[in-house]
Amino acid sequence: MTNPHANLFWLPKPPSDFSKQCRSLLESTEDLGRRIQALASYSLTENQLSRLAKVIEGARNEGNSLAPLIPFRLGVLSNSTLEFIIPCLVGTAARHGIALECFKSSYGQVVQDAVSPDSNLYRSNPDAVLIAVDFRAFTLRAKLGNTSSAEAVLEAALNYIQTIRAGVKANSKAICILQTLAAPPERLFGSLDRALAGAPRSLIDALNRNIAEQVLGTGDLLLDVAGLAETVGLAEWHSPTQWNMAKLPFSTTFLPLYADHVARIIAALRGKSHRCLILDLDNTLWGGVIGDDGLEGIQCTQGDPTGEAFLSIQRLALDLRERGIVLAVSSKNNDDVARLPFRKHPEMLVREDHIAVFQANWNDKATNIKAIAEELSLGLESMVLLDDNPVERGLVRELLPQVAVPELPSDPALYARTLTAAGYFESVIFSEEDLARANFYQDNARRVALQNQAGDVEAYLASLNMEITFQPFERIGRARIAQLVNKSNQYNLTTRRYTEAEVAALEQDPSCFTLQVRLSDSFGDNGMISVVICRPSSDDVWEIDTWLMSCRVLGRRVEDMVLREVLEHAGRRGIRKLIGVYRPTDRNQLVVDHYAKLGFTHIQAHPDGTTIWELDVATASVQPAPMTVKSIGFEIFATELN
Repeated sequence: MTNPHANLFWLPKPPSDFSKQCRSLLESTEDLGRRIQALASYSLTENQLSRLAKVIEGARNEGNSLAPLIPFRLGVLSNSTLEFIIPCLVGTAARHGIALECFKSSYGQVVQDAVSPDSNLYRSNPDAVLIAVDFRAFTLRAKLGNTSSAEAVLEAALNYIQTIRAGVKANSKAICILQTLAAPPERLFGSLDRALAGAPRSLIDALNRNIAEQVLGTGDLLLDVAGLAETVGLAEWHSPTQWNMAKLPFSTTFLPLYADHVARIIAALRGKSHRCLILDLDNTLWGGVIGDDGLEGIQCTQGDPTGEAFLSIQRLALDLRERGIVLAVSSKNNDDVARLPFRKHPEMLVREDHIAVFQANWNDKATNIKAIAEELSLGLESMVLLDDNPVERGLVRELLPQVAVPELPSDPALYARTLTAAGYFESVIFSEEDLARANFYQDNARRVALQNQAGDVEAYLASLNMEITFQPFERIGRARIAQLVNKSNQYNLTTRRYTEAEVAALEQDPSCFTLQVRLSDSFGDNGMISVVICRPSSDDVWEIDTWLMSCRVLGRRVEDMVLREVLEHAGRRGIRKLIGVYRPTDRNQLVVDHYAKLGFTHIQAHPDGTTIWELDVATASVQPAPMTVKSIGFEIFATELN
């Protein structure tokens, strides 16, 4: 029996005419990227992924646009054979919205290619380098039971990894993606292997801990291959036969699974992680039908196997909410009936106040999901729908292909496992603000509801008692700044991406002006909601390199106050003009008129749709919004000017 993870069991099965559809992709270049992504969204085999990768390569060679797929160049350094892995990476990345190009090291030349500035790896100017080495790259042999010997072996292995990372950093601006090592299933001592100094399992565990610790706070990323291999089973993951015959680092059975995990990290790096979990109710969040079975008849109680199965998905939903994922409800039901278990059932874990938007009516699910996205000020690509009904799942996939909809098994005890296995909420950065994000969006939904009831917008804004805080980039906010820069897509003028290390460099660059912006109001703290980076293009001109905002503060005139703050500091520094740049993407049409609305003058347009705008600092005038302003941490600039 094939391991279900190998078949990506959360994805729908591919159409029977997949090969025909694949061949027909290049018959027309219209909307080619979307059609490729749609065909990649199934549970594809290694051969199907390779076939799709050839189509992508052919389209790229012919100069065809793959938009809205986002281009990404990945270098791969490995001590094993890559010929089978790379096509799977390219085909899988399209599923996650990425047009991937891969450039590999020569076989057996990992360190040489990493440290050589002339290697093929760096000629490609990679966005990231995947350091895909496994345990066979190291000499993990120490004197058994000898702590000093084990520490020496561990240090040598870490130095090997550090040499590779240092080479990548010295020769490129690429982010490193480091893999943990999948331990071989063979044991010398049995259970004692994990505890005995110098035993292979003990050494690999220690090395994995060190790799994980080295990644945190560096801007580099972690791919937990060890965890992945343990999920499917080490004995199944490793194929001694395939290693001996072709130097394959793991069984080809798991190529689609490995490729999906790599693609998730790249997608998360480019801001494509999902942010909202939309829950169906009957037979999804509880067993039974509340409208028919009543409060006493639904199943979500301890001591009952079926009830505990549904409690497990409730528990996961709350855990996701705690780490920043917004919860919403979409149910075909009467509103008062649908809310009854949240309010009255004594063993329900998810309660009404955990739900940011509650849509219970007789509309179709697609209509409700669009309403949820609008109320939360999130794009449809941020949504995940969990629904036991295959008809509803099919409808949403057909009408809203941007929404992630996992297949669910017949056994509700496996719902939680399915949702986590799908990896929709992959994260590459975690900040303290993530812990409060669900509340941010929930509070914002209440603001939207209140605004819809108000007739006078200015009076409504004044009633919020808003306080906006401006501060330059600094260490405490660094992780959140990097997260916003890499996740924000809709209200983002240039969509430039910066790693945490590059954000740290901006903090120390006196020629750059940076802003992190926070907003609070009578509903609560919105946290960091905007980031601005200005770079000098001449002695008296600033170009606005980056300007992004969280969509949850739209309509509150935050952009006016940000511009006022930028103008104030520009004037202090003797800046005469601001240059604004709008670089269009498939997701930032929201801000096409951003600079025009703020009084900038259009001065240039490029064939790719990029527009250039100009504002005279001395004559610019922006009406203040009804909010209190705090500006902190700018004393250094005042000192410089004096």
